[in-house]
Amino acid sequence: MTTTTPDPTASDPTTPDPATPGPEAAEAERLRRWRLVLGGGAADGTGCELRGQDAAMDGALASLYGHGRSGKSGKGADGGRRSAGLGASAPSVARWLGDIRTYFPSSVVQVMQRDAIDRLGLNSLLLEPEMLEAVEPDVHLVGTLLSLNRVMPETTKETARAVVRKVVEQLEKRLATRTRATLTGALDRSARINRPRHRDIDWDRTIRANLKNYLPEYRTVVPERLIGYGRAAQSVKKEVVLCIDQSGSMAASVVYASVFGAVLASMRAIDTRLVVFDTAVVDLTDQLDDPVDVLFGTQLGGGTDINRALAYCQSRITRPAETVVVLISDLYEGGIRDEMLKRVAAMKAAGVQFVTLLALSDEGAPAYDREHAAALAALGAPAFACTPDLFPEVMAAAIEKRPLPIPDMAEQR
Repeated sequence: MTTTTPDPTASDPTTPDPATPGPEAAEAERLRRWRLVLGGGAADGTGCELRGQDAAMDGALASLYGHGRSGKSGKGADGGRRSAGLGASAPSVARWLGDIRTYFPSSVVQVMQRDAIDRLGLNSLLLEPEMLEAVEPDVHLVGTLLSLNRVMPETTKETARAVVRKVVEQLEKRLATRTRATLTGALDRSARINRPRHRDIDWDRTIRANLKNYLPEYRTVVPERLIGYGRAAQSVKKEVVLCIDQSGSMAASVVYASVFGAVLASMRAIDTRLVVFDTAVVDLTDQLDDPVDVLFGTQLGGGTDINRALAYCQSRITRPAETVVVLISDLYEGGIRDEMLKRVAAMKAAGVQFVTLLALSDEGAPAYDREHAAALAALGAPAFACTPDLFPEVMAAAIEKRPLPIPDMAEQR
């Protein structure tokens, strides 16, 4: 009789796969995650002790999200309860920024930085070059820097501009190509003519417009009516006015709008004007070749006078039927409400395409004046929040004078 020795490497359906954690390992991982979430102390109920990198991660979280303000991180005198605080010096904050970039992905780092600025009052430390060199740049950090622009020392301004430029370049890389492609198509379609030359015929639209003339016996469509493109790129066909509220709550919108303004200004078929306002109005059109200059030309904060801003924009419109005005504001009007609404009504009656955006950011609809939003909607200018990725489609619809792709406002709240 021949005997066979079992191969220890052979797969046995009754043996657990070593790559798959067993119940005990899965339970230990679950407790570890809960321990990191709850922060330790007698109240967390996990009984899990963190070591090594987990302990370091917990310390970084404790500095920001702890319960107290003792200035210590990690375990305190109360036997493990987190205590928040990064100290009052830039070196300790810089070390913390380095830690979180080591332990967490970039998207999480940006959220933690934002929370640190809000919860622990780190605005003053952002005025130090060493701090700015340590942070992970994002749109919200740019907004914070712009709000500090007036009190920023000269030694910090160049570093701040470098941070802002890095974010602007990232946004341009993400948004510019799609914006140009979408709006170029919209400009061409808006210039359609009904007696085009052969090379300008839009065959897709022409065939659809003449399907009623289909001849089955010849299996063809008789193009009784031709639809074609005009030569939109040969001269300025559309004017776009971006009118941006620079109150503090609109910081992210100002950043995105400045980038889009620069992209639109680079298109020869669009004459772009960029106006920012609080209680005063500033025309930054001559700086559109560099969005960083535009951003440092803003003064975030202060009051709001939408009526005055719209009066300025209205005075610069020369061809109403070929103009799109985009008002980006939370609509908390400090000026004359009735005059503001009259101006919007007058522009629309003259043929201007008027778009009201409550925000141009990824955060959805902010707090806004619902009464003013309803009044604008009654005039045919509905107010809604818009993400940067949707903005090219909104502009394309406005240029073509078709209904705007308005998101569901219930989802934005």
